[in-house]
Amino acid sequence: MGRVIGGEVIEDARRRGRVVLEVLPGDIVTSLARETALRLGILLADGPIEKPAPVKTDGPTAARRVLYKRSARWVAPGKGPHHRGRRFTKIACVGAGGVGSNVAHLVATAHLADEIMLIDIAPGLAAATAMDLNHTAGITGVGTRCNGGEDLSLVAGADVVVVTAGQARRPGMTRADLINVNGRVIGQAAEAIRTQAPDAVVIVVTNPLDEMTVKMLRATGFPHGRVLGMAGTLDSGRFRTALAAAAGVTPADVQAITLGSHGDEMVPITSRARIRGRPLDVWLPQDQIDACVKEAVIGGGQVVALKKRGSATIAPAHAAVELLDYMRGARQGPVPVSVMLNGEYGIRDVVLGMPANLGMSGLLSVEEMRLTPAETKALHAAAAAVRTRLEI
Repeated sequence: MGRVIGGEVIEDARRRGRVVLEVLPGDIVTSLARETALRLGILLADGPIEKPAPVKTDGPTAARRVLYKRSARWVAPGKGPHHRGRRFTKIACVGAGGVGSNVAHLVATAHLADEIMLIDIAPGLAAATAMDLNHTAGITGVGTRCNGGEDLSLVAGADVVVVTAGQARRPGMTRADLINVNGRVIGQAAEAIRTQAPDAVVIVVTNPLDEMTVKMLRATGFPHGRVLGMAGTLDSGRFRTALAAAAGVTPADVQAITLGSHGDEMVPITSRARIRGRPLDVWLPQDQIDACVKEAVIGGGQVVALKKRGSATIAPAHAAVELLDYMRGARQGPVPVSVMLNGEYGIRDVVLGMPANLGMSGLLSVEEMRLTPAETKALHAAAAAVRTRLEI
């Protein structure tokens, strides 16, 4: 006779750390059990589930392995080959301030490109930063060449152009307050990229990010897949950090993504977030989840308030390099990035942060995740807000 699987069986499975519960022929699963399993993220799998056969080793082979490991020459095997991804020929950074210089530093240290070109209107800043980075090669042994100057034509031949130039926020300012002043910067950079690096992929970091990505796309005339905005990677990182701190785990234990606008209309996707593979409400009460969402939204503003002059530089640089890693194949799967939408999620003709697959040519595809009605509504509200700010 089969079992009657009720809510208490599901709760017991959760306490044991199980994420799959086998349901055998003849078992009866109550409605409460199904609701509890859905709430706790436990899969009810029709059984019997085929288990992998144990690996059998004959006696002589096992004995040889034991004796070999006892040898003084034995070394534990490594984790196997690591896919490092392709290397870019040239990455140009338009803007050699806090974010741009940190991007260049991370790219050089990891040898992601053969050449880095830093460009900044401040006399000597880009060249000095490039020289400083070249001096590190004698310590790190990395062969990336760094150069710098003031002329935007130095973007010529770049595979990727990372645009960080523009005025940073000051305390009390929103990202939207920078639209006019930074829009002119984006226009100048776009003209140089269009003429000197017509095959480049552009990653926009300048705020307000979604609006500046739209302006870059219009000014270059590039296909929408070659103009990306760095936002979701940074916002998702802040969200994961907040969740990890609240749950008392490390950020590596958290899987979470933030979509929408890079601003007050960002949409942390709580329905898909997991801590050690389990839904958020297994670990945290709703008020703490709400506090983590707020932390993701205001995290950048907190940095601005503390610095007084300028905004975050280190985390945005890491977020930009994360996009480079996905482009070159060192990381796999979808990553949140601001892209022009063409009907995905029912949104069209506006740039928003979306889960996307990237390659060396830029955007490959947008992943359409299953979201709650409230999350979908929030994405549409973010799209409307970006349109309003751009008056489109």
